[in-house]
Amino acid sequence: MYSKKIENISPSMTLELSAKVKELQSQGIEVINLTVGEPDFKTPSYIIDGAIRGISNGFTKYTATSGIIELKKEIVKKFKEFNSIDYNSSNILVSTGAKQCLFNAILAIIEENDEVIIPAPYWVSYTEMVKISGGKSVIINTSPKNDFKVTVDELDKHLTDKAKLLILNNPNNPTGSVYSEEELLLIGNWAIANNIFIISDEIYERLTYGCNHTSLACLGDEIKEKTITISGFSKTYSMTGWRLGYCAANEKLIKLMTSIQSHSTACANSIAQYAGYIALLEEKNNPDIEYMISEFSMRRKIAIDFLLKNSRLDFIYPSGAFYIFIDISFLKNKIYKDQKLLKSSEIAKVLLNDYKVAVVPGEAFGNDDYIRISYATDEKSVSEGLNRLIQFEKSIR
Repeated sequence: MYSKKIENISPSMTLELSAKVKELQSQGIEVINLTVGEPDFKTPSYIIDGAIRGISNGFTKYTATSGIIELKKEIVKKFKEFNSIDYNSSNILVSTGAKQCLFNAILAIIEENDEVIIPAPYWVSYTEMVKISGGKSVIINTSPKNDFKVTVDELDKHLTDKAKLLILNNPNNPTGSVYSEEELLLIGNWAIANNIFIISDEIYERLTYGCNHTSLACLGDEIKEKTITISGFSKTYSMTGWRLGYCAANEKLIKLMTSIQSHSTACANSIAQYAGYIALLEEKNNPDIEYMISEFSMRRKIAIDFLLKNSRLDFIYPSGAFYIFIDISFLKNKIYKDQKLLKSSEIAKVLLNDYKVAVVPGEAFGNDDYIRISYATDEKSVSEGLNRLIQFEKSIR
């Protein structure tokens, strides 16, 4: 009776866990939440003030589906100055969050049974989006020895004549790994040689530590033609609830994606668009963004130092985003309160129920030997959450 395709879709585990934590907290139960990829900072006041001005001036009507021209021009400028990519406004699509840009791109490229190559660990929604499109996810299990970054040799091993798209997340969620320019150039040239599109999900582009972010599309015109660059305002500007994202691609693809969006949500929220315009336009006159980035860097150091000093657990040293991917493989098959722990989800359940700390099991990201913690929350919560994780670790026999 219902769509089999949709019945096979798995809900977002990260959002489900976050909702569970909020439910427990609403019951008065104190839980340390290390699950959600959401900055704990308020949206900077200059952005809020800009949105209020927009409302006061009646900026509350439908806009063009692809976004207001003022915002698109600022996005073009941002791509030029930060990403070193030349785009025109006709190359830009503004959507209801970066997630909608991803959906639009996949639907515009993938037909029934086309293959989409996805390196694991991967963000939870990629594979489900591919299911909805009718495509098939081809998962590449990458190695922790290379910080879980995919190589051209691995791509070659999984290439078939049905492959049409590669999804690359840089910086990566959940691992925090960042691709170098040299690594990206090899992947970009591989895509050209094999006529493969690449979605370059760069939503965490501003959150890098001790290294520079390189955008795939800046590495040559041929690579740029095959690349859809995804970004947004949620992470950098602490605007998660505003639901505002954007992407850039060749004009043909942007037209197709805009057509899809015109029949789903149409334009992104007009007030959010105006707020995004102000966020970019006035950022240089406000210290909020750099302050938030510096705070994430400090929390990252606190978390890494705490784990190194107190835990036997190994982890991937994050160079970007605000996550740490922690290896819990040696805890699996161990006994806790007469229960053998077989999966990362079972370990996460024990942590939540007995230690009141919420983490995301690695199986959500395609690697069951890990859990993900987020340091997007305050320093006290990060330290206390890790302390509870280590208490659990010491209780295992």
